[in-house]
Amino acid sequence: MYIAEFETKVAGIPCMIGVIRFDSEAGSYSHSAPSDVDYYGYTESEWDLLDRRGRPAPWLDRKLTREMVERVEQEIKTHLEG
Repeated sequence: MYIAEFETKVAGIPCMIGVIRFDSEAGSYSHSAPSDVDYYGYTESEWDLLDRRGRPAPWLDRKLTREMVERVEQEIKTHLEG
């Protein structure tokens, strides 16, 4: 079901991230790029927040802040791109 799973912490609570989908494209930074997405590139991910046993943790989802989501998304990128 998940393409990757790894441990992290959310609000100081140990948990896991289950990555469902991950897409990343580097930007060309060319002035002739057809769009801003082509110029800057993009990274998109879809993931579930899981408890330490690998079960969905909706109670922990409610503790997520925007900063935590950004950190988790960066961890996903680092984990999957090496």
